[in-house]
Parts: sequence; structure tokens; C-alpha cells
Amino acid sequence: MKKISSFLSITAIAGVLMCVSCTSGQDAGIVKSPFGTLPDGQAADLYTLRNEKGMTVKITNFGGTIVSWTAPDKNGNYEDITLGCDSLSGYLKGTPYFGSIIGRYGNRIAKGKFSLDGKEYTLATNNIGNHLHGGLKGFDKVLWTAAPANGSEPALKLRYTSPDGEEGYPGNLQVEVVYTLQQDNALKIEYSATTDKKTVCNLTNHAYFNLAGAGKGDILNHELALYADRFLPVDSTLIPTGELKPVAGSVFDFTRPVAIGAGINDTGDAQIVAGGGYDHCWILKNNGNTLKLAAVLSEPVSGRRMEVHTTEPAIQFYSGNFLDGTVVGKGNIPYKHRTGLCLETEHYPDSPNQPEFPTAVLNPGETYRSTTIYKF
Repeated sequence: MKKISSFLSITAIAGVLMCVSCTSGQDAGIVKSPFGTLPDGQAADLYTLRNEKGMTVKITNFGGTIVSWTAPDKNGNYEDITLGCDSLSGYLKGTPYFGSIIGRYGNRIAKGKFSLDGKEYTLATNNIGNHLHGGLKGFDKVLWTAAPANGSEPALKLRYTSPDGEEGYPGNLQVEVVYTLQQDNALKIEYSATTDKKTVCNLTNHAYFNLAGAGKGDILNHELALYADRFLPVDSTLIPTGELKPVAGSVFDFTRPVAIGAGINDTGDAQIVAGGGYDHCWILKNNGNTLKLAAVLSEPVSGRRMEVHTTEPAIQFYSGNFLDGTVVGKGNIPYKHRTGLCLETEHYPDSPNQPEFPTAVLNPGETYRSTTIYKF
């Protein structure tokens, strides 16, 4: 722990010398500002990325979290379209992963157990008897080191070393995530990781979107297209059954744009009942590791439209079913039922326990790489 603290201190000093990479006022670039203090005394920072068109993305190195993200409506007016908190204290009280980096393993691992080469590993069970989003203290709850990245567009590089045994996972995992705000109003997220021991790795971001504006009603009139013709049915604890089920003829068919509210309350569908709405993984038609269009989300009143491109084989669509107003967000607005949705690019849930799924195993000498682009 002393080594980690020293490393963070050095990084903080280096942050003072970032002037060459920072700009002020309304210019394109990156501005660093204080964001609060953690219970252990470490300081968290907020980095504001701004492109030449005026889009801004604010990211804190606590959890690598997207705090806010402005996007233009059909009249060119920019508004925050992600759920989050006004200050660090809000995140410390606990949120449902608003805008954070998720790891080591995004989504669920059944009963918090998996085996590698005959050895069983036990993880925290923090969701209906299963392991979810990295455990009790996943990557969303740690302080990352951060610095502007080199390049012609505003970019922030975050790094974190997850020690061997953290949350029960094997291997020292060196993780790097780069957020780049591109000039075409796209946010590119590039993930990479290496390990010194065989492990599993599945990184994603858990941004909650409401294209009408954060805190402005529910997301039921949003229209969604998913470029996937199969999805993973789940059991009562939201673990995949192993079946890859065609979406055709069901409320899971988003192969063309469909209003999210059209089928979300269909209690005649056992999968809607199991998830309390949509909380499922769709298998992309092109599930190779090349960059491809995975989803298009639009909101008819504002006219905002967002494309999701990814190198991942699947995408989890979560319709904010567990938001219940207990979390108060930006502007002192409680986030109620289905006031935000997530589109999490990923490997399949519970892959470590389902060998027929694409592997999420990372070996020493290999580099985990993943890219996702959210484009407005």
C-alpha cells in the first residue's frame, strides 16, 4: 500500500506540470480541477475534455467515471445526457455504477466462482448470489492515475494496477483506459490490460444515457436498434442459461429501430419478467474483434442520435429497471425508475463458467484490447 500511495503522490505532482496539455475557458483541450477527497485522504480530480464543436465530457479519476457529457439536440443546443452526481461525495454514498469503468469482469459470474487449470477461485457474491461488475470494490471504486494523452484531440489516459488476489481474482493486472473526445462528437474508449498470471478480464463502461437530458423523464420513448439477431436468455438470478436464442418474433427484436417502451412491460414474456424489463446480453451479428456498428439510440423530441461501435462480440442493454429514486443525482434530481439506460459492450456474462461462450481468459504474455466508440 505504501508503494501505491507514493506512486499516486508522484502522479499528483506531475499533474501540476500538465500546463502544456491543458487549456482554459471555452477552448478545445483538457482542464483539470479538484473533485474532492477520499476517506483515506487521497484527492480525486475532474478532467474536462472539450472539442472544437463544443461537446464536453467530464471524467474523474475516481472509478474512471464519466461525470457528465453534453451533446447537441436538433437545434444545436448542448445538454448533459448522462446520469451522475455533482460531487465526489455523491459517488462515495453509492451509485449503480454511473458512468464508471467496470472490471475486472463486467456483468455477472455465477455464484461468484470459476476455475482455471483446475483451480477454483472464489469472488464476492454481491448480486442475487452472484458476482457482479468486479465485486465489492471493483474498478469503479478505486482511484486511477490520470494524465492527458498525446495527440491532436483531447484525450485522457487512466491507469490502475489490480494486485493479485484483489476481489479474489488471480494475477497482477495492469490496466490502461484512454478516453478520446474526437472532433466528430464521438467519445472513443480504448481498454488494454496485461497479467502475470492466468486470469479473466472483461472491461466495459457503465454510462447511463438519457438523450432527452439527464433527469428529464424516463427513456421509454427512446428508439433503439441493436445489430444482433440473438440474445442470451437468463435464469431467475440473471445468469445466462447457455442458450443463444433468436430475437425474431419477440420483444427482444431490435433489428430495426423500436421504441423501448413497446415491449418492456410484456409480462407474457418470461425473460422480461426475469429481468424486470431489459437486462440482457445481445450477440452481435458480426461478433469478431473488428470495429463494427452495434447499436443506434435516438430520442425523437430532442432529435439526438447516438451510434455505438465496438470490437466486442456482445452488448448488454439495461433499461434502468432498478432505479427507484433513492439515488439523488445532478441538480438534486432523484433518478427514478427507467430514467436512464446502459449499452455496455462486452464479452458474454458468465463466460468463465460456460466454455461454449467466447473465452474471457487472459494469459501472461497476451494483451487484452477492446475499443468502443459512442458517436453523436
